[in-house]
Amino acid sequence: MNEIEILGVHRNKKYSPNHIGNDDAIFSLTAKALETMGCKVTICCEDEFLAMNKVPHSRIFTMARQKQVVARLQELENSGVKVVNSAFGIENCFRTNLTRALNEHHIPVADSYIVPTSYDQETVFDDIKSKGYWIKRGDFHAIHKEDVSFAASRAEAKEILREYALRDIPDAVISENLVGDLVKFYGVRGTDFFFWFYPYDNNHHKYAQYQQINGNSTYYAFDAAHLQKVATEASEAVGISIYGGDAIVGQDGQFRIIDLNDWPSFAPCRDQAAGHIAGRIFQEFTNDN
Repeated sequence: MNEIEILGVHRNKKYSPNHIGNDDAIFSLTAKALETMGCKVTICCEDEFLAMNKVPHSRIFTMARQKQVVARLQELENSGVKVVNSAFGIENCFRTNLTRALNEHHIPVADSYIVPTSYDQETVFDDIKSKGYWIKRGDFHAIHKEDVSFAASRAEAKEILREYALRDIPDAVISENLVGDLVKFYGVRGTDFFFWFYPYDNNHHKYAQYQQINGNSTYYAFDAAHLQKVATEASEAVGISIYGGDAIVGQDGQFRIIDLNDWPSFAPCRDQAAGHIAGRIFQEFTNDN
């Protein structure tokens, strides 16, 4: 079998808030695993990828998130290049797109509403029955801690929206504040790999303030196999193979997804995950999926 030449496009550091080292590690481990499968791997960062006059590779695996990079990858996909995760799936994970996709596919999620950052009405707040609201920038992922903010009141929520508008963020997602255990999960679609854990128990979360709001884990019993099934369905809904996310488990054992990301760090399980990720990439590159 001829050696398969593939290009790996790494994620820029600004898109890895508090997880730069972890993102580096899982990407490097995946590249090494692909090499053991007979692939010749070339690695570049997002800026180096954009500087290429022509991309010679027909197979690309990527953690990229920069909008210009995603757009160029989409152009390459439309011309027949295979990209994992698909750049169309990566774009679907931008917050507004994600909210629409999960709702359209009836994934159990926190009640969420997409609004322009100029929103100053009361309807959405009337519809959300929780104590407090999560305000999230809609046009992208969270880069700064303010991009996902908790508001204890309507007035505070509207102030956050005004601040987003001043930052030229066009829209936002307003979500209910769910009470329960925060559970983080990682998966690789098309494989049996799925890993979940309580992030506060392992000090694995981007911003310490979230734990103060969510509270410590209570360890409500829930069906982990069902979480894996729903998480897989969510990844299919947005079109990504390598994914992670967050869910809130209530006292009754029911859970709802509150976030889904394309290729996260897999930090607590990267040694186990890397081979599965590489295997999935290899399958997609060889049409054996």
